[in-house]
Amino acid sequence: MEHRRLGDSGLHVSAITYGNWLTHGRASAETARACVAAALDAGITSFDTADVYGAPDYGAAEEVLGGALAGVRRESVELFTKVCLPTGAGPNDRGLSRKHIQESCHASLRRLGVDHVDLYQAHRYDEGTPLEETMTAFADLVRQGKVLYLGVSEWSSDQIRRAAALARELRVPLVANQPQYSILWRVIEAEVMPTCVGLGIGQIAFSPVAQGALSGKYLPGQTRPDGSRAADERGGRFVGRYLSDPVLAAVQRLRPMSEQAGLSLAQLAIAWVLKDAAVATAIIGASRPEQIAQNAAAAGRRLDPDLMAAIDAAMVDEVHGDLVERDPAKIASPFDTMASWKAREDTAVA
Repeated sequence: MEHRRLGDSGLHVSAITYGNWLTHGRASAETARACVAAALDAGITSFDTADVYGAPDYGAAEEVLGGALAGVRRESVELFTKVCLPTGAGPNDRGLSRKHIQESCHASLRRLGVDHVDLYQAHRYDEGTPLEETMTAFADLVRQGKVLYLGVSEWSSDQIRRAAALARELRVPLVANQPQYSILWRVIEAEVMPTCVGLGIGQIAFSPVAQGALSGKYLPGQTRPDGSRAADERGGRFVGRYLSDPVLAAVQRLRPMSEQAGLSLAQLAIAWVLKDAAVATAIIGASRPEQIAQNAAAAGRRLDPDLMAAIDAAMVDEVHGDLVERDPAKIASPFDTMASWKAREDTAVA
């Protein structure tokens, strides 16, 4: 397994991170433990979770991950978790206030069974809390030894710049950004990635296989396979954006390229995300242990320039033009911002 530095920090992370958004807390504990064991066997040392994962049983994913890693030498793994999205019904059970950050961090440490996390990330930007309050609360956790490094997820370039300025003033290490990034979703390339490179912030890319759309299992003109993420109501909200026939046809155009490179479509997608040194690691999920070994094999694979050009060409057709999402205004999923959470709650109340 290849390891890379996270931004300009001294922290090394595995090029593949195992994330448990849609699995732990929903799969059986036995399956979850088997997946974590498979990740360790594949050389993965970095593990990503969040306080909201496992909803509506908030924190369930952290508990399962902590249990699965019990007995593993703490210094040999890097634990990432997050705070911001709602973990309860109260007005202080969300956001990036000092109160919620402190309480959520302590709860995450308890569920994970550790005394510190390697990386603590602001899961989304909170327009309702002064950024100074947020960054000071994070800095206090760093000084208390409960958090080693700081990160953000799905923030705009301007928000990242302002946070980085405060981090420098507070003398704490803001070293990571966790955006979605894939062959189909290249939003960060316009503004976020250049900003982060200039600030020494590394990318922890999630959804490199576009929620499974780049695995090739969804075919144009066909129904969604039973048991797939697209067939699941929760997962289907996220992968649905990629399931138009033109996009699925473009994915199928990648198949002969992946075969020629000796890679599965999913491996090709992950290798593509890892092509840039600005990306420190790509997050993969799994519902079965064998998926982890297969996808982890993408680490260290280099794609030659001709193949990269062919991939770009496959994402364009005569009728629909460019099928890749590049709009820098679309930082986060429409289902996954603080504003969208509040809008959904207001609608439910109405």
